[in-house]
Amino acid sequence: MMYGATVLLFASVAVGQTFQRLGGCPTLGCVFPPDYAEFLPGQYFDIRLEVHAPQNGSQVVPGYTTPDTDFTFTIAKEGEEPVPVTQFFDAQEAAVERWNFTWYEDLFAQAAERPSVVEVAAKAYRKLQLTEPGDYVATLTYMNGSTTTANWNVKDVPSKRRAKNVILFVGDGMTTNMITGKCPQGSQILSVNGKYLTKMAMDTFPVLGHQMTHSVDSFITDSANSATALYTGHKSTVNALGVYADSSSDPFDDPKVETVAEMFHRLNAGGIGIVSTAYIADATPSALTAHTRDRSAYADIVNFYLNGITNYTWTDWDGPDVLFGGGAEQFYANEESYEGEDFYDNFAQRGYEVVQNNTALAATGNSSKTLGIFSTGNLAVWLDRNVYPENLNVPDTAPDGSSAAAVDQPGLKEMTLKAIDILTERHPDDGYFMMAEAASVDKQMHALDYDRALGDLLELDNTVEATLKHLEALGTLEDTLVIVTADHGHGFDVAGSVDTEFQLAQRTDREKRKAVGIYEQSGLSQYTSPNESAPLGSDQNLVYSAGAAFPANWDPRYTLLQGVMAFPDRRENYTVHAGGPRDPTVTADDGTDGYVANPEDGLGGITIQGNLLPEAPTGVHSLTDVPVFALGPCQELFGGTYQNTDIFYNMAQCLGLSRPSPRGGHKGESRKGHGRKGDGHKGDGPKDDDKKGGAGRA
Repeated sequence: MMYGATVLLFASVAVGQTFQRLGGCPTLGCVFPPDYAEFLPGQYFDIRLEVHAPQNGSQVVPGYTTPDTDFTFTIAKEGEEPVPVTQFFDAQEAAVERWNFTWYEDLFAQAAERPSVVEVAAKAYRKLQLTEPGDYVATLTYMNGSTTTANWNVKDVPSKRRAKNVILFVGDGMTTNMITGKCPQGSQILSVNGKYLTKMAMDTFPVLGHQMTHSVDSFITDSANSATALYTGHKSTVNALGVYADSSSDPFDDPKVETVAEMFHRLNAGGIGIVSTAYIADATPSALTAHTRDRSAYADIVNFYLNGITNYTWTDWDGPDVLFGGGAEQFYANEESYEGEDFYDNFAQRGYEVVQNNTALAATGNSSKTLGIFSTGNLAVWLDRNVYPENLNVPDTAPDGSSAAAVDQPGLKEMTLKAIDILTERHPDDGYFMMAEAASVDKQMHALDYDRALGDLLELDNTVEATLKHLEALGTLEDTLVIVTADHGHGFDVAGSVDTEFQLAQRTDREKRKAVGIYEQSGLSQYTSPNESAPLGSDQNLVYSAGAAFPANWDPRYTLLQGVMAFPDRRENYTVHAGGPRDPTVTADDGTDGYVANPEDGLGGITIQGNLLPEAPTGVHSLTDVPVFALGPCQELFGGTYQNTDIFYNMAQCLGLSRPSPRGGHKGESRKGHGRKGDGHKGDGPKDDDKKGGAGRA
């Protein structure tokens, strides 16, 4: 019992901050899914157990340097006696695995290059289900009676399906402040005497809520684990996709959780559409099918899209109906594609139509699965495609891997409407789930390129409006739940205006700051009024089709005093970057580490010292809650303030994905009402002999 008392003592006083031994595991015994995890009845998941033995550092337990390999794990439904995990799930016993890892306890240890070493004993149980709603207690016992307890809840989610289709729009990084900040710029968002006479499309939705985006082990999230929360109902760790992050060296053996796309495909045979303006292996789209703690495993992620999980038994998957985005370097045969293969050809051999430009996208039919990859990297933003098209003439961006430029790219609206047509024709009875992401709201906010970020936010809103009209024309609007939300936010806001001509005429930073107008001197927007003396079609004199609320003047004299609260060193002149996406920093050339303000950026503006660590070249995410707009069946579920994981449970309820069942049998028999092993469960081992070979490898 001495060991157990020691563990409890250090757990209460030595939880990491900058670094943690393992997120979600404050003691030396780790249970994943961790304490307070929630489950949808019938959702597949894995269990990972770890017992740690620190070899040095402040968490060493005297006399305990070899991890206990005889640990036990039990599960009990509330009010019942605990039983071993193998009995509870009617599963095979898992083999004990051994490894070690290192970590830094704090910044002093990192600076001194003094890592702490941890020896580990572990087990994993794969493809399990909990089907009876209620509370469960999962207990790991190790080290002569020390325990780690995880309290789990299987949510009592109604199983009656209420929506035929769900469309989830994700404005990556979008916040309420950004939406408000676009109102002074939208040319068709009319304001008279302080009153907006028209609204953005998402502002007309009948239900508005807010979701909190915290991670398992930090209060600032990234797109990988926030997307995991939205799609699985389980919070995770930064960089993790569809898994809880364990401590092994293999980024593909972490305990998985089934996503809404996988469940909808498995249970309802419904269609799946994935659309993004990012490279398609990026976190937000890939979290629908990928299961790895390494979001940068791009080649493997593309393989996941087509082949699903193949290194462990998992839910059946044969590819989405629609996959649209950028990231061609993971598709044409080269060193960045999976095992050097041509994934255009691999998709085509599975019956996919493959398109590589906007013209081909518009011309292709709606009856086949369709892969659309339109450039290397991220797709061009709205501002460059529509106002500064010369910025698309970048060599080596063509999706076929040639040295040409990708100049014929679709936008979010073109991809989304085409995806709806394909999904509607292919699944007239089963319905569909589609995610469409405006990725560069986030990417351009990181680069402090506010005009490009907010231009893509307006494109998102324009796409939402066009989608509602398209669904109405198809006769499916009343059967479709439409959600507009974000995965996280940035600390962005608008505080006034800037007279850019006056600023440029001043000589010192202090004098230039007098160009800022606050309160009554902030005035009104000049973005909505074209400069009629400028050439028609220039960035100061633009005319759009009806309903397109983009600025009529992207380069007015009076601009917005806009920015974020966490940033690197930079120079700001508050004008549009007409020459292409912004690059606010460069590598320091004075012998110091990190980044400094780009001397070619923000010419004539003021120099602003950063508040982030010197190694940060761009802005970062913030803690802010993000908005949720909902329209259609189940819309009432999305009001109020709640966890980001609740988005998953609400969508699952609307699609009828809950599979509750009463308890069957009794203690001592197979408890198939409480827990089940998944069909085809093969215990702990992978399908192939090389467990460390990576996901999807033969």
